[in-house]
Amino acid sequence: MFITFEGPEGSGKTTQLQRVAARLREGGVDCVTTKEPGGTPLADQIRAILLRSENTMDRLTELLLYAASRRQNVVEVIRPALERGAVVLCDRFTDATLAYQGFGRLLDLDRLRTLNDWVTDSLVPHLTLLFDIEEEKGLRRARSRNATATKDEGRFEAEDVRFHRRVREGYLALALAEPDRFVTIDASGSIDEVFARTLAVLEQRAPEIVR
Repeated sequence: MFITFEGPEGSGKTTQLQRVAARLREGGVDCVTTKEPGGTPLADQIRAILLRSENTMDRLTELLLYAASRRQNVVEVIRPALERGAVVLCDRFTDATLAYQGFGRLLDLDRLRTLNDWVTDSLVPHLTLLFDIEEEKGLRRARSRNATATKDEGRFEAEDVRFHRRVREGYLALALAEPDRFVTIDASGSIDEVFARTLAVLEQRAPEIVR
Protein backbone atom coordinates (compact mmCIF):
# COMPACT_ATOMS: atom_id res chain seq x y z
CA MET A 1 0.00 0.00 0.00
CA PHE A 2 1.22 3.47 -0.94
CA ILE A 3 -0.05 6.27 1.31
CA THR A 4 0.86 9.92 0.81
CA PHE A 5 0.68 12.72 3.35
CA GLU A 6 -0.14 16.13 1.88
CA GLY A 7 -0.95 19.59 3.17
CA PRO A 8 0.01 23.24 3.15
CA GLU A 9 2.85 24.69 5.20
CA GLY A 10 2.43 24.16 8.93
CA SER A 11 -0.17 21.42 8.60
CA GLY A 12 1.84 18.96 10.73
CA LYS A 13 1.76 16.20 8.12
CA THR A 14 5.38 15.20 8.72
CA THR A 15 4.80 14.67 12.43
CA GLN A 16 1.71 12.59 11.71
CA LEU A 17 3.59 10.47 9.16
CA GLN A 18 6.26 9.72 11.74
CA ARG A 19 3.64 8.74 14.31
CA VAL A 20 1.78 6.53 11.87
CA ALA A 21 5.02 4.82 10.84
CA ALA A 22 5.87 4.10 14.48
CA ARG A 23 2.40 2.67 15.08
CA LEU A 24 2.58 0.41 12.02
CA ARG A 25 6.04 -0.87 12.92
CA GLU A 26 4.87 -1.64 16.45
CA GLY A 27 2.23 -3.82 14.81
CA GLY A 28 4.82 -5.67 12.79
CA VAL A 29 4.13 -3.97 9.47
CA ASP A 30 7.01 -3.58 7.00
CA CYS A 31 6.81 0.19 6.66
CA VAL A 32 9.05 2.43 4.56
CA THR A 33 9.01 6.21 4.97
CA THR A 34 10.25 8.72 2.45
CA LYS A 35 9.77 12.37 1.53
CA GLU A 36 9.67 14.86 -1.30
CA PRO A 37 11.85 16.44 -2.29
CA GLY A 38 14.43 13.97 -1.07
CA GLY A 39 14.40 10.35 -0.06
CA THR A 40 17.68 9.28 -1.70
CA PRO A 41 21.21 10.70 -1.51
CA LEU A 42 20.87 12.40 -4.90
CA ALA A 43 17.34 13.61 -4.23
CA ASP A 44 18.45 15.03 -0.87
CA GLN A 45 21.04 17.12 -2.70
CA ILE A 46 18.27 18.45 -4.95
CA ARG A 47 16.19 19.15 -1.84
CA ALA A 48 18.95 21.32 -0.42
CA ILE A 49 18.90 23.44 -3.59
CA LEU A 50 15.11 23.72 -3.67
CA LEU A 51 14.52 24.68 -0.05
CA ARG A 52 17.47 27.00 0.45
CA SER A 53 15.89 30.38 1.14
CA GLU A 54 18.59 32.35 -0.67
CA ASN A 55 18.07 30.46 -3.94
CA THR A 56 15.82 32.28 -6.38
CA MET A 57 14.83 30.36 -9.49
CA ASP A 58 12.49 30.36 -12.43
CA ARG A 59 9.28 28.46 -11.76
CA LEU A 60 10.06 25.92 -14.51
CA THR A 61 13.50 25.33 -13.05
CA GLU A 62 11.83 24.68 -9.71
CA LEU A 63 9.33 22.29 -11.29
CA LEU A 64 11.99 20.26 -13.09
CA LEU A 65 14.13 19.94 -9.99
CA TYR A 66 11.13 18.56 -8.11
CA ALA A 67 10.49 16.15 -10.98
CA ALA A 68 14.11 14.94 -10.94
CA SER A 69 13.99 14.36 -7.20
CA ARG A 70 10.68 12.48 -7.53
CA ARG A 71 11.99 10.24 -10.28
CA GLN A 72 14.97 9.18 -8.20
CA ASN A 73 12.75 8.53 -5.17
CA VAL A 74 10.34 6.38 -7.20
CA VAL A 75 13.12 4.34 -8.81
CA GLU A 76 15.30 3.84 -5.73
CA VAL A 77 12.83 3.73 -2.84
CA ILE A 78 9.11 3.65 -3.58
CA ARG A 79 8.82 1.08 -6.39
CA PRO A 80 11.22 -1.46 -4.82
CA ALA A 81 9.43 -1.22 -1.46
CA LEU A 82 5.99 -1.67 -3.03
CA GLU A 83 7.22 -4.61 -5.11
CA ARG A 84 8.34 -6.46 -1.99
CA GLY A 85 4.97 -5.82 -0.33
CA ALA A 86 5.88 -3.03 2.08
CA VAL A 87 3.64 -0.16 3.11
CA VAL A 88 5.16 3.10 1.84
CA LEU A 89 4.40 6.40 3.57
CA CYS A 90 5.53 9.42 1.55
CA ASP A 91 5.67 13.01 2.78
CA ARG A 92 4.32 14.78 -0.34
CA PHE A 93 4.08 13.32 -3.84
CA THR A 94 2.52 14.30 -7.18
CA ASP A 95 -0.38 16.20 -5.62
CA ALA A 96 2.11 18.64 -4.12
CA THR A 97 3.24 19.56 -7.63
CA LEU A 98 -0.34 20.29 -8.66
CA ALA A 99 -0.99 22.33 -5.51
CA TYR A 100 2.28 24.28 -5.32
CA GLN A 101 3.43 24.61 -8.91
CA GLY A 102 -0.04 24.44 -10.45
CA PHE A 103 -2.35 26.39 -8.17
CA GLY A 104 0.45 28.25 -6.38
CA ARG A 105 2.80 29.12 -9.25
CA LEU A 106 -0.05 29.10 -11.82
CA LEU A 107 1.54 26.58 -14.17
CA ASP A 108 -0.70 24.59 -16.52
CA LEU A 109 -2.28 21.70 -14.62
CA ASP A 110 -2.60 19.39 -17.61
CA ARG A 111 1.10 19.72 -18.39
CA LEU A 112 1.93 19.06 -14.75
CA ARG A 113 -0.18 15.91 -14.76
CA THR A 114 1.60 14.71 -17.90
CA LEU A 115 4.98 15.35 -16.27
CA ASN A 116 3.91 13.59 -13.07
CA ASP A 117 2.79 10.53 -15.04
CA TRP A 118 6.03 10.49 -17.01
CA VAL A 119 8.44 10.66 -14.08
CA THR A 120 6.48 8.19 -11.90
CA ASP A 121 5.46 5.73 -14.63
CA SER A 122 1.87 6.69 -13.74
CA LEU A 123 2.20 5.66 -10.09
CA VAL A 124 -0.84 6.79 -8.07
CA PRO A 125 -1.15 6.53 -4.27
CA HIS A 126 -3.75 4.12 -2.90
CA LEU A 127 -4.66 6.67 -0.23
CA THR A 128 -3.83 10.36 0.23
CA LEU A 129 -4.27 12.03 3.61
CA LEU A 130 -4.71 15.78 3.24
CA PHE A 131 -3.99 17.68 6.44
CA ASP A 132 -5.95 20.88 6.07
CA ILE A 133 -5.29 24.06 8.00
CA GLU A 134 -6.22 27.68 7.40
CA GLU A 135 -3.31 29.22 5.53
CA GLU A 136 -2.51 32.05 7.94
CA LYS A 137 -2.51 29.71 10.93
CA GLY A 138 -0.33 27.23 9.08
CA LEU A 139 2.11 29.93 8.09
CA ARG A 140 2.41 31.12 11.68
CA ARG A 141 3.21 27.55 12.72
CA ALA A 142 5.75 27.08 9.93
CA ARG A 143 7.49 30.40 10.46
CA SER A 144 7.66 29.83 14.19
CA ARG A 145 9.17 26.40 13.60
CA ASN A 146 11.74 27.81 11.19
CA ALA A 147 12.64 30.88 13.22
CA THR A 148 15.76 29.12 14.46
CA ALA A 149 16.14 26.75 11.51
CA THR A 150 18.84 26.82 8.90
CA LYS A 151 18.52 28.80 5.68
CA ASP A 152 17.87 25.48 3.90
CA GLU A 153 14.30 25.28 5.21
CA GLY A 154 12.41 28.49 4.59
CA ARG A 155 11.96 29.35 0.91
CA PHE A 156 8.24 28.59 0.70
CA GLU A 157 7.47 30.16 4.05
CA ALA A 158 8.72 33.43 2.57
CA GLU A 159 5.90 33.46 -0.01
CA ASP A 160 2.98 35.79 0.71
CA VAL A 161 -0.35 34.61 2.07
CA ARG A 162 -2.01 34.79 -1.35
CA PHE A 163 0.32 32.10 -2.66
CA HIS A 164 -0.45 29.87 0.32
CA ARG A 165 -4.18 30.50 -0.05
CA ARG A 166 -3.99 29.28 -3.65
CA VAL A 167 -2.06 26.21 -2.52
CA ARG A 168 -4.64 25.35 0.13
CA GLU A 169 -7.54 25.93 -2.24
CA GLY A 170 -5.76 23.77 -4.80
CA TYR A 171 -5.40 20.90 -2.37
CA LEU A 172 -9.07 21.11 -1.43
CA ALA A 173 -10.05 21.11 -5.11
CA LEU A 174 -7.93 18.01 -5.73
CA ALA A 175 -9.52 16.25 -2.77
CA LEU A 176 -13.00 17.14 -4.00
CA ALA A 177 -12.20 15.76 -7.45
CA GLU A 178 -10.92 12.39 -6.13
CA PRO A 179 -12.94 11.46 -3.03
CA ASP A 180 -12.10 7.76 -3.39
CA ARG A 181 -8.39 8.46 -2.89
CA PHE A 182 -8.30 11.59 -0.71
CA VAL A 183 -9.37 11.96 2.90
CA THR A 184 -9.20 15.47 4.34
CA ILE A 185 -8.20 15.67 8.01
CA ASP A 186 -8.65 18.74 10.19
CA ALA A 187 -5.06 19.64 11.15
CA SER A 188 -6.01 22.17 13.82
CA GLY A 189 -5.67 21.17 17.46
CA SER A 190 -2.95 19.31 19.29
CA ILE A 191 -0.68 16.69 17.77
CA ASP A 192 -2.50 14.00 19.77
CA GLU A 193 -5.90 15.19 18.57
CA VAL A 194 -4.81 15.15 14.93
CA PHE A 195 -3.20 11.74 15.37
CA ALA A 196 -6.46 10.35 16.74
CA ARG A 197 -8.26 11.65 13.64
CA THR A 198 -5.57 10.15 11.42
CA LEU A 199 -5.80 6.72 13.04
CA ALA A 200 -9.58 6.79 12.73
CA VAL A 201 -9.22 7.35 8.98
CA LEU A 202 -6.66 4.55 8.60
CA GLU A 203 -8.82 2.14 10.62
CA GLN A 204 -11.64 2.83 8.18
CA ARG A 205 -9.73 3.06 4.90
CA ALA A 206 -6.81 0.67 5.51
CA PRO A 207 -7.80 -1.67 8.36
CA GLU A 208 -5.47 -4.41 7.11
CA ILE A 209 -2.39 -2.42 8.14
CA VAL A 210 -3.58 -0.90 11.45
CA ARG A 211 -3.26 -3.57 14.11
